Amino acid sequence: MTVLQSPGHVPQPAPQRPPRAPLRPARQAVPVLPAARGPLSRAVVEALAAGPPPGPARGRAPAAHAVRRAGSADPYGEDLQLALHTCFELHYRGFAGVDPDWEWDPGLLRLRGVMERAFLAALRRDTAGRPGGTGVQDALAELLTEPVGARGVTHHLRDDGQWWQLLEHAALRSVYHLKEADPHAWVVPRLRGRAKTALAAVEHDEFGGGRPEMIHQGLYADLLDDLGLDPSYGAYVDAAPAVMLATVNMMSLFGLRRSLRGALVGHFAAAEITTAPSARRMARALERLGAGPRAVLFYTEHIEADAVHEQVLRHDVIGGLLEDEPGLAGDVVLGVRATGLLEDRLAAHLLGSWSGRPPRSSLRRPLPGSPGGSVAADERGR
Repeated sequence: MTVLQSPGHVPQPAPQRPPRAPLRPARQAVPVLPAARGPLSRAVVEALAAGPPPGPARGRAPAAHAVRRAGSADPYGEDLQLALHTCFELHYRGFAGVDPDWEWDPGLLRLRGVMERAFLAALRRDTAGRPGGTGVQDALAELLTEPVGARGVTHHLRDDGQWWQLLEHAALRSVYHLKEADPHAWVVPRLRGRAKTALAAVEHDEFGGGRPEMIHQGLYADLLDDLGLDPSYGAYVDAAPAVMLATVNMMSLFGLRRSLRGALVGHFAAAEITTAPSARRMARALERLGAGPRAVLFYTEHIEADAVHEQVLRHDVIGGLLEDEPGLAGDVVLGVRATGLLEDRLAAHLLGSWSGRPPRSSLRRPLPGSPGGSVAADERGR
């Protein structure tokens, strides 16, 4: 895929990277429960914090008082998206002090199911109205060429981004990249033959190709550490707005439902097709802003790897899946288009925040050095 430049763009001189702030001690590997953002997320967080799941005689909290609200909540809103994220996280690393039996509590699953259906209905509704053809190849073809003059988040960071914006982008993306490829592992037992073999090969690369030091999740933790950010799993969930949580919740939703295996494959293909050119831009942005080699490595590792993964996913995973189950073509399209929809919403939020007059932080809890954030320790007194 050719990366197209904006006509007439004049590169800006490289700004000086601020001195790195001392990194505070990393949190434990298991994250703490997030702060609630409304009645749904409060019901989930309070139930998980109260102890083991209740027995049948006491009812099944939090479903009794939250399910009614879930059906009418904003499917893209802060409250529902955080509640979903918290429920899904029980299938990943869980939370410090939370009983692992909550993962399969019937009452919590009932609430999660209502929220999932609301979110999925919104994705189906909003992708149905997107322009373009309706076939799988039509959906994939839309990703293979960038419009002349395209100006997305990675274009901005490469050409004009400031250090604080780079840090915000890194913090937001950590919500996914610290568990990179984990949601896609759930689809492996739901495939067969060529599709299964090919997807397992891509996952093998994502998990380091047999070298623990090269697992992509670890490379992203190194990137965060190099930038002076907290590399702990889940460290920036409270700072991440719903538009970021939704991109990860979509992967968990598709991965945890066997009925949506086609959508998960479509999402994975869309992500790999668009990663190589955006990774190239991010590597340039990091170099321009003075980041260290550990930060740059995360993106340079993706430039070549994901160019190969794109071909494998398009031809072998999607091709193999649709040979076996042609009826899943519509779900593959849903996965491709839902990925574009949510990434577009996230980009609009980031660029809208950063281009404001005055610029504002894209985070719910601004970082030191961001508009509205505290002054970083190493910049005080300047």
